[in-house]
Amino acid sequence: MTQLETAMAILMKTFDTYAAGEGKPDTLTNAEAKTLLQKELPGLLKDAKNQDAVDKLLKGLDFNGDSEIDFSEFVILVASLTCACHDRSGKK
Repeated sequence: MTQLETAMAILMKTFDTYAAGEGKPDTLTNAEAKTLLQKELPGLLKDAKNQDAVDKLLKGLDFNGDSEIDFSEFVILVASLTCACHDRSGKK
């Protein structure tokens, strides 16, 4: 597999691993999403001084308002964070 194919497979596997914990197997509950963020994106949460900020982030991920985070919503988060990190890397 190419690097991009590998990255996509890892993204899908990571989502599926955390979504399988409780509730529907194809969505993340708030608890599953918090666990995923804490374990897979610890740098994102280390600056969060309070739980309200984390809860606000999770609520913001739920674009369709169904109180769950589906794979499309998760991918939007990852893509947004990737863009933010890329912008900070200082293009030549």
